[in-house]
Amino acid sequence: MATVMGIARFVFHAGAVDEFTRLSRQCVQIVEQEDTGTTRYEVYLNADRTEAIVIEEYVDAAAFFDHLAHVGPDLMAAISKTGTLTGEVLGSPSADLRERLANAPVSLFAPHLRAIT
Repeated sequence: MATVMGIARFVFHAGAVDEFTRLSRQCVQIVEQEDTGTTRYEVYLNADRTEAIVIEEYVDAAAFFDHLAHVGPDLMAAISKTGTLTGEVLGSPSADLRERLANAPVSLFAPHLRAIT
Protein backbone atom coordinates (compact mmCIF):
# COMPACT_ATOMS: atom_id res chain seq x y z
CA MET A 1 0.00 0.00 0.00
CA ALA A 2 1.19 3.52 -0.79
CA THR A 3 1.43 6.42 1.61
CA VAL A 4 -1.55 7.42 3.71
CA MET A 5 -2.32 11.06 4.44
CA GLY A 6 -4.71 12.37 7.04
CA ILE A 7 -6.25 15.81 7.33
CA ALA A 8 -8.01 16.32 10.67
CA ARG A 9 -10.12 19.42 11.24
CA PHE A 10 -11.06 20.67 14.70
CA VAL A 11 -13.59 23.36 15.53
CA PHE A 12 -12.88 24.09 19.18
CA HIS A 13 -15.39 24.24 21.98
CA ALA A 14 -15.28 27.58 23.82
CA GLY A 15 -12.11 27.88 25.88
CA ALA A 16 -10.60 24.59 24.66
CA VAL A 17 -7.79 25.80 22.40
CA ASP A 18 -5.16 25.84 25.17
CA GLU A 19 -5.99 22.25 26.09
CA PHE A 20 -5.85 21.25 22.41
CA THR A 21 -2.43 22.92 22.13
CA ARG A 22 -1.14 21.11 25.21
CA LEU A 23 -2.40 17.75 23.96
CA SER A 24 -1.07 18.40 20.44
CA ARG A 25 2.39 18.95 21.89
CA GLN A 26 2.13 15.49 23.43
CA CYS A 27 1.22 14.06 20.02
CA VAL A 28 4.22 15.77 18.42
CA GLN A 29 6.50 14.30 21.10
CA ILE A 30 5.07 10.85 20.45
CA VAL A 31 5.67 11.24 16.71
CA GLU A 32 9.26 12.35 17.33
CA GLN A 33 10.05 9.67 19.92
CA GLU A 34 8.03 6.61 18.93
CA ASP A 35 6.74 6.74 15.36
CA THR A 36 9.02 5.30 12.70
CA GLY A 37 6.69 5.53 9.71
CA THR A 38 5.34 9.06 10.14
CA THR A 39 6.80 11.33 7.48
CA ARG A 40 4.76 14.46 8.24
CA TYR A 41 2.87 15.72 11.27
CA GLU A 42 1.91 19.40 11.32
CA VAL A 43 -0.61 21.36 13.38
CA TYR A 44 -2.08 24.64 12.07
CA LEU A 45 -4.30 27.16 13.89
CA ASN A 46 -6.47 29.78 12.22
CA ALA A 47 -5.97 33.48 13.06
CA ASP A 48 -8.58 33.66 15.81
CA ARG A 49 -7.58 30.26 17.29
CA THR A 50 -11.05 28.75 16.94
CA GLU A 51 -10.06 26.00 14.51
CA ALA A 52 -7.10 23.74 13.77
CA ILE A 53 -5.99 21.49 10.97
CA VAL A 54 -3.59 18.60 11.55
CA ILE A 55 -1.84 17.17 8.50
CA GLU A 56 -0.36 13.71 8.89
CA GLU A 57 1.44 11.47 6.42
CA TYR A 58 2.57 7.89 6.86
CA VAL A 59 4.64 5.53 4.73
CA ASP A 60 1.73 3.07 4.70
CA ALA A 61 -1.40 2.01 6.57
CA ALA A 62 0.63 0.00 9.08
CA ALA A 63 2.51 3.17 10.08
CA PHE A 64 -0.84 4.97 10.43
CA PHE A 65 -2.09 2.22 12.76
CA ASP A 66 1.21 2.31 14.70
CA HIS A 67 0.77 6.05 15.23
CA LEU A 68 -2.76 5.54 16.54
CA ALA A 69 -1.48 2.85 18.91
CA HIS A 70 1.33 5.11 20.15
CA VAL A 71 -1.06 8.00 20.77
CA GLY A 72 -3.50 5.63 22.46
CA PRO A 73 -7.21 5.85 23.14
CA ASP A 74 -6.94 8.09 26.22
CA LEU A 75 -5.03 10.86 24.47
CA MET A 76 -7.27 10.57 21.40
CA ALA A 77 -10.36 10.86 23.60
CA ALA A 78 -8.95 13.91 25.39
CA ILE A 79 -8.15 15.65 22.11
CA SER A 80 -11.59 14.79 20.74
CA LYS A 81 -13.20 16.50 23.73
CA THR A 82 -11.63 19.86 22.76
CA GLY A 83 -13.89 20.31 19.74
CA THR A 84 -15.77 18.84 16.85
CA LEU A 85 -13.54 16.63 14.70
CA THR A 86 -13.94 15.88 11.02
CA GLY A 87 -11.41 14.95 8.42
CA GLU A 88 -10.19 13.05 5.44
CA VAL A 89 -7.90 10.08 4.92
CA LEU A 90 -6.22 9.95 1.52
CA GLY A 91 -4.66 6.79 0.14
CA SER A 92 -5.25 3.40 -1.40
CA PRO A 93 -7.52 1.89 1.23
CA SER A 94 -6.91 -1.65 2.40
CA ALA A 95 -9.82 -3.63 3.79
CA ASP A 96 -8.39 -3.11 7.29
CA LEU A 97 -8.18 0.67 6.77
CA ARG A 98 -11.75 0.81 5.49
CA GLU A 99 -12.98 -1.24 8.42
CA ARG A 100 -11.16 0.80 11.06
CA LEU A 101 -12.45 4.08 9.64
CA ALA A 102 -16.03 2.91 9.09
CA ASN A 103 -17.43 4.72 12.14
CA ALA A 104 -14.89 7.55 12.34
CA PRO A 105 -15.87 11.14 11.50
CA VAL A 106 -13.67 11.07 8.40
CA SER A 107 -14.14 10.54 4.69
CA LEU A 108 -11.89 8.19 2.77
CA PHE A 109 -10.47 9.30 -0.59
CA ALA A 110 -8.64 6.99 -3.03
CA PRO A 111 -6.07 8.25 -5.56
CA HIS A 112 -7.49 9.54 -8.83
CA LEU A 113 -4.95 11.73 -10.64
CA ARG A 114 -1.37 12.74 -9.89
CA ALA A 115 1.27 14.94 -11.47
CA ILE A 116 4.90 14.85 -10.45
CA THR A 117 6.95 17.97 -11.11
